[in-house]
Amino acid sequence: MKTKSLKKNTVNVVTLGCSKNVVDSEVLMGQLRANKFAVEHESEEGNHQIVIINTCGFVDNAKQESIDTILQYVEAKKAGQVEKVYVTGCLSERYKNSLEKEIPEVDAYFGTRELPKLLKTLKADYKHELVGERLLTTPAHYAYLKISEGCDRPCSFCAIPLMRGGHLSVPIEELVKRAESLAAKGTKELLLIAQDLTYYGLDIYKKRELATLLDKLSEVQGIDWIRLHYAFPSGFPMEVLDVMKNRSNVCNYLDMPLQHISDAMLKSMRRGITKQKTIDTVNQIRDTIPNIALRTTLIAGYPGETEKDHQEMLEWVQRTRFDRLGIFTYSHEENTHAHTLNDDVSEKIKKQRADAVMKVQQEISLQLNQQKIHQTFKTLIDRKEGAYYVGRTEFDSPDVDNEVLIQATNEAYLSPGSFVKVRITQATDFDLYGELA
Repeated sequence: MKTKSLKKNTVNVVTLGCSKNVVDSEVLMGQLRANKFAVEHESEEGNHQIVIINTCGFVDNAKQESIDTILQYVEAKKAGQVEKVYVTGCLSERYKNSLEKEIPEVDAYFGTRELPKLLKTLKADYKHELVGERLLTTPAHYAYLKISEGCDRPCSFCAIPLMRGGHLSVPIEELVKRAESLAAKGTKELLLIAQDLTYYGLDIYKKRELATLLDKLSEVQGIDWIRLHYAFPSGFPMEVLDVMKNRSNVCNYLDMPLQHISDAMLKSMRRGITKQKTIDTVNQIRDTIPNIALRTTLIAGYPGETEKDHQEMLEWVQRTRFDRLGIFTYSHEENTHAHTLNDDVSEKIKKQRADAVMKVQQEISLQLNQQKIHQTFKTLIDRKEGAYYVGRTEFDSPDVDNEVLIQATNEAYLSPGSFVKVRITQATDFDLYGELA
Protein backbone atom coordinates (compact mmCIF):
# COMPACT_ATOMS: atom_id res chain seq x y z
CA MET A 1 0.00 0.00 0.00
CA LYS A 2 1.20 3.49 -0.90
CA THR A 3 -1.11 5.49 1.31
CA LYS A 4 1.60 6.53 3.78
CA SER A 5 3.62 8.27 1.04
CA LEU A 6 0.68 10.42 -0.05
CA LYS A 7 1.16 14.13 0.54
CA LYS A 8 -1.33 15.39 3.12
CA ASN A 9 -3.70 18.19 2.18
CA THR A 10 -2.90 17.75 -1.50
CA VAL A 11 -5.70 17.81 -4.05
CA ASN A 12 -5.80 16.90 -7.74
CA VAL A 13 -8.80 18.42 -9.54
CA VAL A 14 -9.82 16.67 -12.76
CA THR A 15 -12.15 18.60 -15.09
CA LEU A 16 -14.34 17.04 -17.76
CA GLY A 17 -16.72 18.76 -20.15
CA CYS A 18 -17.20 22.37 -21.16
CA SER A 19 -15.66 25.75 -20.35
CA LYS A 20 -18.33 26.35 -17.71
CA ASN A 21 -16.96 23.34 -15.81
CA VAL A 22 -13.46 24.77 -16.21
CA VAL A 23 -14.56 27.94 -14.41
CA ASP A 24 -16.19 25.90 -11.63
CA SER A 25 -12.96 23.95 -11.13
CA GLU A 26 -10.93 27.16 -11.06
CA VAL A 27 -13.20 28.63 -8.37
CA LEU A 28 -12.96 25.40 -6.35
CA MET A 29 -9.16 25.46 -6.64
CA GLY A 30 -9.03 29.09 -5.52
CA GLN A 31 -11.03 28.23 -2.41
CA LEU A 32 -8.83 25.20 -1.66
CA ARG A 33 -5.63 27.21 -2.07
CA ALA A 34 -6.99 29.83 0.36
CA ASN A 35 -7.60 26.99 2.84
CA LYS A 36 -3.93 25.96 2.68
CA PHE A 37 -4.44 22.96 0.42
CA ALA A 38 -1.77 22.25 -2.17
CA VAL A 39 -3.93 21.97 -5.27
CA GLU A 40 -3.12 20.99 -8.84
CA HIS A 41 -5.17 20.59 -11.98
CA GLU A 42 -5.08 17.24 -13.79
CA SER A 43 -1.69 16.33 -12.36
CA GLU A 44 -0.12 13.08 -13.54
CA GLU A 45 2.11 12.65 -10.48
CA GLY A 46 -0.34 10.32 -8.76
CA ASN A 47 0.65 11.09 -5.15
CA HIS A 48 -2.23 13.33 -4.11
CA GLN A 49 -4.21 12.53 -0.99
CA ILE A 50 -7.50 13.69 -2.53
CA VAL A 51 -8.92 13.62 -6.05
CA ILE A 52 -11.97 15.71 -7.01
CA ILE A 53 -13.56 14.87 -10.35
CA ASN A 54 -15.69 17.61 -11.92
CA THR A 55 -17.93 15.61 -14.25
CA CYS A 56 -19.93 16.27 -17.42
CA GLY A 57 -23.35 14.76 -18.06
CA PHE A 58 -24.24 16.45 -21.35
CA VAL A 59 -24.41 13.59 -23.89
CA ASP A 60 -23.70 9.85 -23.88
CA ASN A 61 -20.01 10.10 -24.79
CA ALA A 62 -19.37 12.73 -22.11
CA LYS A 63 -21.23 10.68 -19.49
CA GLN A 64 -19.20 7.59 -20.34
CA GLU A 65 -15.94 9.53 -20.11
CA SER A 66 -16.98 10.80 -16.67
CA ILE A 67 -17.87 7.30 -15.44
CA ASP A 68 -14.62 5.87 -16.80
CA THR A 69 -12.65 8.58 -15.00
CA ILE A 70 -14.47 7.92 -11.72
CA LEU A 71 -13.74 4.19 -12.02
CA GLN A 72 -10.08 4.91 -12.80
CA TYR A 73 -9.64 6.84 -9.56
CA VAL A 74 -11.69 4.35 -7.56
CA GLU A 75 -9.18 1.71 -8.65
CA ALA A 76 -6.35 4.02 -7.64
CA LYS A 77 -7.99 4.39 -4.23
CA LYS A 78 -8.21 0.61 -3.85
CA ALA A 79 -4.51 0.38 -4.69
CA GLY A 80 -3.67 2.93 -2.00
CA GLN A 81 -2.61 5.57 -4.53
CA VAL A 82 -5.39 7.94 -3.46
CA GLU A 83 -6.99 8.31 -0.05
CA LYS A 84 -10.23 10.11 -0.92
CA VAL A 85 -12.23 10.41 -4.17
CA TYR A 86 -14.97 13.03 -4.47
CA VAL A 87 -17.23 13.63 -7.45
CA THR A 88 -18.98 16.89 -8.36
CA GLY A 89 -20.42 18.52 -11.47
CA CYS A 90 -23.22 17.77 -13.91
CA LEU A 91 -23.19 13.97 -13.91
CA SER A 92 -23.22 13.97 -10.11
CA GLU A 93 -26.06 16.49 -10.04
CA ARG A 94 -28.17 14.47 -12.45
CA TYR A 95 -27.48 10.90 -11.36
CA LYS A 96 -26.35 11.21 -7.73
CA ASN A 97 -28.65 8.51 -6.35
CA SER A 98 -27.74 6.00 -9.07
CA LEU A 99 -24.02 6.73 -8.77
CA GLU A 100 -24.06 6.25 -5.00
CA LYS A 101 -25.52 2.79 -5.51
CA GLU A 102 -23.39 1.77 -8.49
CA ILE A 103 -20.02 3.24 -7.42
CA PRO A 104 -20.20 3.37 -3.60
CA GLU A 105 -16.40 3.52 -3.29
CA VAL A 106 -16.56 7.26 -4.01
CA ASP A 107 -16.39 9.09 -0.69
CA ALA A 108 -19.10 11.64 -1.55
CA TYR A 109 -21.03 13.07 -4.50
CA PHE A 110 -21.93 16.75 -4.87
CA GLY A 111 -24.18 18.72 -7.24
CA THR A 112 -23.31 21.71 -9.41
CA ARG A 113 -24.23 24.28 -6.76
CA GLU A 114 -22.85 22.53 -3.68
CA LEU A 115 -19.36 24.03 -3.48
CA PRO A 116 -19.79 25.12 0.19
CA LYS A 117 -20.89 21.58 1.10
CA LEU A 118 -17.91 20.07 -0.72
CA LEU A 119 -15.51 22.41 1.08
CA LYS A 120 -17.10 21.62 4.44
CA THR A 121 -16.55 17.90 3.80
CA LEU A 122 -12.87 18.68 3.27
CA LYS A 123 -12.90 20.65 6.55
CA ALA A 124 -12.32 23.84 4.56
CA ASP A 125 -14.13 27.16 4.97
CA TYR A 126 -16.13 28.68 2.14
CA LYS A 127 -14.51 32.10 1.98
CA HIS A 128 -17.14 34.59 0.80
CA GLU A 129 -14.53 37.28 0.29
CA LEU A 130 -13.01 35.09 -2.44
CA VAL A 131 -16.16 34.98 -4.57
CA GLY A 132 -14.98 35.53 -8.15
CA GLU A 133 -11.36 34.62 -7.33
CA ARG A 134 -9.99 31.66 -9.27
CA LEU A 135 -6.88 29.64 -9.86
CA LEU A 136 -6.64 29.75 -13.65
CA THR A 137 -6.12 26.51 -15.55
CA THR A 138 -5.87 28.35 -18.88
CA PRO A 139 -2.75 30.29 -19.91
CA ALA A 140 -2.67 33.52 -17.89
CA HIS A 141 -3.45 35.74 -20.89
CA TYR A 142 -6.98 34.45 -21.47
CA ALA A 143 -9.79 33.41 -19.16
CA TYR A 144 -13.42 32.38 -19.31
CA LEU A 145 -15.88 34.74 -17.61
CA LYS A 146 -19.14 33.00 -16.70
CA ILE A 147 -21.83 35.69 -16.66
CA SER A 148 -24.74 33.48 -15.60
CA GLU A 149 -25.58 29.99 -14.40
CA GLY A 150 -28.32 27.62 -15.56
CA CYS A 151 -30.93 28.05 -18.28
CA ASP A 152 -34.65 28.81 -18.62
CA ARG A 153 -34.96 27.78 -22.28
CA PRO A 154 -37.30 24.86 -23.05
CA CYS A 155 -35.18 23.17 -25.75
CA SER A 156 -36.51 19.62 -26.06
CA PHE A 157 -33.16 17.84 -26.42
CA CYS A 158 -31.23 19.57 -23.66
CA ALA A 159 -30.65 18.24 -20.14
CA ILE A 160 -28.69 21.30 -18.95
CA PRO A 161 -31.59 22.76 -16.88
CA LEU A 162 -31.80 19.39 -15.07
CA MET A 163 -28.14 19.68 -14.10
CA ARG A 164 -27.58 23.43 -13.80
CA GLY A 165 -30.98 24.69 -12.70
CA GLY A 166 -32.74 27.85 -13.85
CA HIS A 167 -31.07 30.96 -15.26
CA LEU A 168 -29.26 33.11 -12.68
CA SER A 169 -27.37 36.22 -13.86
CA VAL A 170 -24.32 37.55 -12.04
CA PRO A 171 -24.73 41.33 -11.39
CA ILE A 172 -22.83 43.66 -13.72
CA GLU A 173 -20.82 45.24 -10.86
CA GLU A 174 -19.61 41.83 -9.71
CA LEU A 175 -18.57 40.80 -13.23
CA VAL A 176 -16.65 44.05 -13.70
CA LYS A 177 -14.79 43.35 -10.43
CA ARG A 178 -13.95 39.84 -11.61
CA ALA A 179 -12.71 41.20 -14.94
CA GLU A 180 -10.56 43.80 -13.17
CA SER A 181 -9.10 41.09 -10.94
CA LEU A 182 -8.24 38.95 -13.95
CA ALA A 183 -6.74 41.90 -15.82
CA ALA A 184 -4.54 42.72 -12.82
CA LYS A 185 -3.11 39.19 -13.06
CA GLY A 186 -2.29 39.50 -16.75
CA THR A 187 -5.45 38.37 -18.49
CA LYS A 188 -5.83 40.11 -21.87
CA GLU A 189 -8.71 38.18 -23.38
CA LEU A 190 -12.10 37.48 -21.78
CA LEU A 191 -14.29 34.74 -23.21
CA LEU A 192 -17.85 35.41 -22.05
CA ILE A 193 -19.72 32.17 -21.45
CA ALA A 194 -23.16 31.10 -20.22
CA GLN A 195 -25.78 28.57 -21.21
CA ASP A 196 -27.43 31.52 -22.93
CA LEU A 197 -25.66 34.89 -23.10
CA THR A 198 -28.64 36.63 -24.65
CA TYR A 199 -30.89 35.92 -21.64
CA TYR A 200 -28.47 37.83 -19.43
CA GLY A 201 -30.16 40.32 -17.08
CA LEU A 202 -33.78 39.28 -17.55
CA ASP A 203 -33.93 37.78 -14.07
CA ILE A 204 -32.31 40.58 -12.07
CA TYR A 205 -32.84 43.66 -14.28
CA LYS A 206 -36.11 42.56 -15.95
CA LYS A 207 -34.61 43.24 -19.39
CA ARG A 208 -31.80 41.92 -21.58
CA GLU A 209 -28.62 43.66 -20.47
CA LEU A 210 -25.84 41.90 -22.40
CA ALA A 211 -25.06 45.10 -24.33
CA THR A 212 -24.72 47.12 -21.10
CA LEU A 213 -22.51 44.45 -19.56
CA LEU A 214 -20.33 44.33 -22.67
CA ASP A 215 -19.98 48.12 -22.64
CA LYS A 216 -18.88 48.11 -18.98
CA LEU A 217 -16.43 45.22 -19.45
CA SER A 218 -14.85 46.93 -22.46
CA GLU A 219 -13.80 49.79 -20.15
CA VAL A 220 -11.68 47.50 -17.96
CA GLN A 221 -8.03 48.49 -18.37
CA GLY A 222 -5.79 45.73 -19.72
CA ILE A 223 -8.51 43.73 -21.48
CA ASP A 224 -7.66 43.78 -25.20
CA TRP A 225 -10.19 41.26 -26.46
CA ILE A 226 -13.69 40.23 -25.35
CA ARG A 227 -15.51 37.50 -27.26
CA LEU A 228 -19.02 36.10 -27.01
CA HIS A 229 -19.89 32.42 -26.70
CA TYR A 230 -23.26 30.64 -26.73
CA ALA A 231 -25.76 33.27 -27.85
CA PHE A 232 -29.32 32.06 -28.41
CA PRO A 233 -30.82 33.21 -31.77
CA SER A 234 -34.39 33.77 -30.53
CA GLY A 235 -34.64 37.25 -29.01
CA PHE A 236 -31.02 38.11 -29.82
CA PRO A 237 -30.46 41.70 -28.55
CA MET A 238 -29.22 43.49 -31.67
CA GLU A 239 -27.89 46.41 -29.59
CA VAL A 240 -24.99 44.07 -28.72
CA LEU A 241 -23.78 44.59 -32.28
CA ASP A 242 -23.62 48.36 -31.74
CA VAL A 243 -21.24 47.80 -28.84
CA MET A 244 -19.23 45.38 -30.98
CA LYS A 245 -19.01 48.02 -33.70
CA ASN A 246 -18.09 50.88 -31.35
CA ARG A 247 -15.68 49.14 -29.00
CA SER A 248 -12.38 48.09 -30.53
CA ASN A 249 -11.70 45.47 -27.84
CA VAL A 250 -14.96 43.59 -28.45
CA CYS A 251 -14.05 40.94 -31.02
CA ASN A 252 -16.03 40.66 -34.23
CA TYR A 253 -16.92 37.11 -33.22
CA LEU A 254 -20.14 35.41 -32.21
CA ASP A 255 -20.80 31.80 -31.22
CA MET A 256 -24.51 31.16 -31.85
CA PRO A 257 -25.65 27.51 -31.67
CA LEU A 258 -28.52 27.21 -34.17
CA GLN A 259 -29.02 23.39 -33.98
CA HIS A 260 -31.05 23.02 -37.24
CA ILE A 261 -32.81 24.94 -40.00
CA SER A 262 -35.80 22.78 -40.94
CA ASP A 263 -39.02 24.30 -39.57
CA ALA A 264 -40.26 20.84 -38.56
CA MET A 265 -37.07 20.18 -36.58
CA LEU A 266 -36.95 23.66 -35.01
CA LYS A 267 -40.56 23.29 -33.85
CA SER A 268 -39.99 19.82 -32.40
CA MET A 269 -36.78 21.05 -30.73
CA ARG A 270 -38.79 23.87 -29.10
CA ARG A 271 -36.33 26.47 -30.27
CA GLY A 272 -38.86 29.29 -30.46
CA ILE A 273 -37.68 30.35 -33.91
CA THR A 274 -38.42 29.55 -37.56
CA LYS A 275 -36.19 28.93 -40.54
CA GLN A 276 -36.87 32.36 -42.02
CA LYS A 277 -36.34 34.16 -38.72
CA THR A 278 -33.02 32.31 -38.29
CA ILE A 279 -31.91 33.36 -41.77
CA ASP A 280 -33.05 36.95 -41.14
CA THR A 281 -31.17 37.06 -37.83
CA VAL A 282 -27.92 35.83 -39.40
CA ASN A 283 -28.30 38.30 -42.27
CA GLN A 284 -28.97 41.20 -39.91
CA ILE A 285 -25.90 40.33 -37.85
CA ARG A 286 -23.73 40.22 -40.96
CA ASP A 287 -25.22 43.41 -42.38
CA THR A 288 -24.38 45.23 -39.14
CA ILE A 289 -20.88 43.72 -38.70
CA PRO A 290 -19.79 42.70 -42.24
CA ASN A 291 -16.51 41.07 -41.16
CA ILE A 292 -17.91 39.16 -38.17
CA ALA A 293 -16.82 35.54 -37.65
CA LEU A 294 -19.91 33.43 -36.98
CA ARG A 295 -19.60 30.09 -35.27
CA THR A 296 -22.52 27.68 -34.91
CA THR A 297 -23.34 24.20 -33.62
CA LEU A 298 -25.83 21.78 -35.19
CA ILE A 299 -27.47 18.46 -34.33
CA ALA A 300 -27.71 15.53 -36.75
CA GLY A 301 -30.25 12.74 -36.37
CA TYR A 302 -32.80 14.36 -34.06
CA PRO A 303 -35.97 12.21 -33.69
CA GLY A 304 -38.08 12.42 -36.82
CA GLU A 305 -35.33 13.99 -38.94
CA THR A 306 -35.97 12.91 -42.52
CA GLU A 307 -33.57 12.86 -45.43
CA LYS A 308 -35.40 15.97 -46.66
CA ASP A 309 -34.69 17.76 -43.33
CA HIS A 310 -31.04 16.74 -43.58
CA GLN A 311 -30.72 17.98 -47.17
CA GLU A 312 -32.35 21.26 -46.14
CA MET A 313 -29.71 21.71 -43.45
CA LEU A 314 -26.92 20.75 -45.84
CA GLU A 315 -28.03 23.27 -48.47
CA TRP A 316 -28.43 25.99 -45.83
CA VAL A 317 -24.89 25.37 -44.53
CA GLN A 318 -23.60 25.64 -48.11
CA ARG A 319 -25.44 28.94 -48.66
CA THR A 320 -24.73 30.52 -45.27
CA ARG A 321 -21.00 29.80 -45.24
CA PHE A 322 -20.36 29.92 -41.52
CA ASP A 323 -16.80 30.77 -40.53
CA ARG A 324 -16.81 27.94 -37.96
CA LEU A 325 -19.17 25.03 -37.46
CA GLY A 326 -19.44 21.99 -35.21
CA ILE A 327 -22.05 19.24 -35.27
CA PHE A 328 -23.18 16.67 -32.69
CA THR A 329 -25.05 13.46 -33.34
CA TYR A 330 -28.29 13.47 -31.35
CA SER A 331 -28.14 11.91 -27.87
CA HIS A 332 -31.44 10.58 -26.44
CA GLU A 333 -31.43 12.10 -22.93
CA GLU A 334 -33.86 10.85 -20.30
CA ASN A 335 -36.18 13.34 -18.60
CA THR A 336 -36.00 15.70 -21.58
CA HIS A 337 -39.05 16.35 -23.75
CA ALA A 338 -37.35 14.76 -26.76
CA HIS A 339 -36.98 11.52 -24.80
CA THR A 340 -40.74 11.03 -25.23
CA LEU A 341 -40.15 10.87 -29.00
CA ASN A 342 -39.00 7.80 -30.90
CA ASP A 343 -35.21 7.92 -31.40
CA ASP A 344 -35.77 6.67 -34.93
CA VAL A 345 -32.57 7.71 -36.73
CA SER A 346 -29.91 5.01 -36.53
CA GLU A 347 -26.47 5.80 -35.12
CA LYS A 348 -24.98 4.97 -38.52
CA ILE A 349 -27.20 7.48 -40.33
CA LYS A 350 -26.64 10.12 -37.61
CA LYS A 351 -22.90 9.84 -38.17
CA GLN A 352 -23.24 9.85 -41.96
CA ARG A 353 -25.30 13.03 -41.83
CA ALA A 354 -22.90 14.73 -39.41
CA ASP A 355 -19.95 13.74 -41.62
CA ALA A 356 -21.73 15.12 -44.70
CA VAL A 357 -22.24 18.49 -43.01
CA MET A 358 -18.61 18.62 -41.87
CA LYS A 359 -17.39 17.74 -45.36
CA VAL A 360 -19.26 20.76 -46.72
CA GLN A 361 -17.95 22.95 -43.91
CA GLN A 362 -14.38 21.77 -44.46
CA GLU A 363 -14.50 23.03 -48.03
CA ILE A 364 -16.05 26.34 -46.92
CA SER A 365 -13.38 26.75 -44.23
CA LEU A 366 -10.63 26.10 -46.76
CA GLN A 367 -12.04 28.71 -49.17
CA LEU A 368 -12.49 31.32 -46.43
CA ASN A 369 -8.99 30.69 -45.08
CA GLN A 370 -7.40 30.96 -48.52
CA GLN A 371 -9.00 34.38 -48.91
CA LYS A 372 -6.87 35.47 -45.94
CA ILE A 373 -3.57 34.79 -47.73
CA HIS A 374 -1.53 38.03 -48.06
CA GLN A 375 -3.68 39.74 -45.41
CA THR A 376 -2.19 40.91 -42.11
CA PHE A 377 -3.90 40.20 -38.77
CA LYS A 378 -3.36 41.22 -35.17
CA THR A 379 -2.49 37.88 -33.54
CA LEU A 380 -2.38 36.82 -29.89
CA ILE A 381 0.40 34.33 -29.18
CA ASP A 382 -0.82 31.36 -27.10
CA ARG A 383 2.25 29.10 -26.94
CA LYS A 384 5.30 27.67 -28.67
CA GLU A 385 4.84 24.16 -30.03
CA GLY A 386 7.68 22.39 -31.80
CA ALA A 387 9.03 24.59 -34.56
CA TYR A 388 6.12 27.04 -34.42
CA TYR A 389 4.67 29.80 -32.34
CA VAL A 390 0.92 29.24 -32.18
CA GLY A 391 -1.51 32.15 -32.01
CA ARG A 392 -5.02 33.29 -32.88
CA THR A 393 -6.71 36.24 -34.57
CA GLU A 394 -9.75 38.01 -33.10
CA PHE A 395 -11.84 35.68 -35.26
CA ASP A 396 -10.73 32.55 -33.43
CA SER A 397 -11.46 31.19 -29.96
CA PRO A 398 -9.09 28.84 -28.08
CA ASP A 399 -9.34 25.07 -28.65
CA VAL A 400 -12.22 25.19 -31.14
CA ASP A 401 -11.15 27.47 -34.00
CA ASN A 402 -8.30 28.22 -36.40
CA GLU A 403 -4.77 28.68 -35.16
CA VAL A 404 -2.07 30.81 -36.73
CA LEU A 405 1.31 29.05 -36.98
CA ILE A 406 4.44 31.19 -37.22
CA GLN A 407 7.80 29.58 -37.91
CA ALA A 408 10.03 30.00 -34.85
CA THR A 409 13.38 31.60 -35.70
CA ASN A 410 16.36 32.81 -33.72
CA GLU A 411 15.60 36.38 -34.78
CA ALA A 412 12.41 36.81 -32.79
CA TYR A 413 11.11 35.53 -29.48
CA LEU A 414 7.34 35.70 -29.13
CA SER A 415 6.12 35.42 -25.56
CA PRO A 416 2.71 33.90 -24.79
CA GLY A 417 0.20 36.68 -24.25
CA SER A 418 1.91 39.10 -26.65
CA PHE A 419 0.22 40.62 -29.68
CA VAL A 420 2.00 40.67 -33.03
CA LYS A 421 1.10 41.50 -36.61
CA VAL A 422 1.16 38.42 -38.82
CA ARG A 423 0.94 38.26 -42.59
CA ILE A 424 -0.76 35.06 -43.76
CA THR A 425 1.27 33.11 -46.31
CA GLN A 426 -0.51 29.74 -46.44
CA ALA A 427 -3.88 28.31 -45.45
CA THR A 428 -5.36 24.88 -44.86
CA ASP A 429 -8.97 24.12 -43.96
CA PHE A 430 -8.48 24.67 -40.22
CA ASP A 431 -5.08 26.39 -39.85
CA LEU A 432 -3.30 29.49 -41.09
CA TYR A 433 0.45 29.90 -41.58
CA GLY A 434 2.11 33.28 -41.44
CA GLU A 435 5.19 35.42 -40.90
CA LEU A 436 5.76 38.47 -38.76
CA ALA A 437 4.72 41.59 -40.66
